[in-house]
Amino acid sequence: MNPGQSLTLDQRLTMRLSAQQLRFVKLLELTAPELEDAVEKELEDNPALEVIDKDETPDNDIPRYRLEARNTSADDFSDYDFAPADNEESLYDSLLRQLSERELPEKVREAAEYIIGSLDSNGYLRRPLQSLVNDMAFGPGIEVTEAQATEALEAVRQLEPYGVGATSLQDCLRLQLIHLPESQQRDDALKIIDSQFEAFSMKHTHKIISGLRIGQERVKEAIDLILTLNPKPGASLDSTSYRTNVIVPDLVVSNEDGHLSVSLNNRVPELAIDRTFSEAVREMEETAASRRKARKGQEFVISRFNDARDFIRILRQRQETLIGVMTAIMKIQEEYFRTEDVYRLKPMMIKDISAMTGYDISVISRATNNKYVATPWGIFPLRFFFSDSIGEEGEDTSEALTNRKVEAEIAAIVEGEDKRHPLSDEKIKDMMEARGYEVSRRTVAKYRDRQGIPVARLRKEL
Repeated sequence: MNPGQSLTLDQRLTMRLSAQQLRFVKLLELTAPELEDAVEKELEDNPALEVIDKDETPDNDIPRYRLEARNTSADDFSDYDFAPADNEESLYDSLLRQLSERELPEKVREAAEYIIGSLDSNGYLRRPLQSLVNDMAFGPGIEVTEAQATEALEAVRQLEPYGVGATSLQDCLRLQLIHLPESQQRDDALKIIDSQFEAFSMKHTHKIISGLRIGQERVKEAIDLILTLNPKPGASLDSTSYRTNVIVPDLVVSNEDGHLSVSLNNRVPELAIDRTFSEAVREMEETAASRRKARKGQEFVISRFNDARDFIRILRQRQETLIGVMTAIMKIQEEYFRTEDVYRLKPMMIKDISAMTGYDISVISRATNNKYVATPWGIFPLRFFFSDSIGEEGEDTSEALTNRKVEAEIAAIVEGEDKRHPLSDEKIKDMMEARGYEVSRRTVAKYRDRQGIPVARLRKEL
């Protein structure tokens, strides 16, 4: 035996999730639209599953709670506007339609169509023209000269919305300005874009005034005109890119005459096990010979029956978990849901919800991740209601300071500042301390940035 080899015994304690637990975890992580797709796919894959009507009574021999998952119909929340109707013309179709109305040489038209197809969702052309010429030659076999490609690009840049075909933000704004009626305001705006774009981007108005040698009032009017332009002209027509940002809430909170209630928001139908599968399984269980020797067909029926039963149970468990978690959040944050006042939010962590519901912390984390709730005053991620206490250890939690209160206070201070002389983070910190909030300048900067509020220099207005 090789003296370098040895046999050791190592005892370890590990935890493994069962197949049903893994299935539950996956369903719990899904958002409302993803859950609808998952249920639809399960209905297609498993013939033992069926959709039942609300008036239909399932098999009396099998408890109803094992056969269905109760969900609220989206029609119950018709007053909530969750998603826009998709009835707009896409950017690609609009540009092609306009292009078909122009008289262009065949090669130029083909190149223009290729360029339109190369625009991003905001209407920008991100690749050099020479690269597109090469792509056209090696791809669809469109042989064009650089002059023809340039003519095609100019044709695209004349299409509406003005600004499409631009290669940069500066180019996009300039394209929109040159299509406006001539005026001193427009001419000043063009000068700012052409020669003072960096100063404009950094809001260094004093540099613009000294660089162009024009008065402050004219600079203000020119900047006001530039701010009316669309930095993403393609997005105004591209309904596809708009839909990707639409949030479909998983839950809906209602306040009817002071009574708070929470409901699921999905179009998941009530599910049941197909009657023929239920009867077949019952017959096999009643026949001793079938229990001793199952044939392949019987194995298929039993397998699909068990899968359908487990899926309905896990789906119901998922829905009950979401309702339970949201109900616990509402109990802790009841004052906020009644008043809509962010100052009423209390310090709350995942472990607090775990203690109330009895669910494991990992379950709470999955149930609140990427999930949204619709309220009468807006749609919020579930994580919005979680916040740490910024007060001293041992402080009464009913009076403890939360980061939401800090964010709201910072936003209120910025909202009321003199925009000609915006407040620095240090000044905001001093004002917070004067109001009784003991926070550092770094904390102010952190929560200001979290709310998307730019630094003082970028908030300055003339």
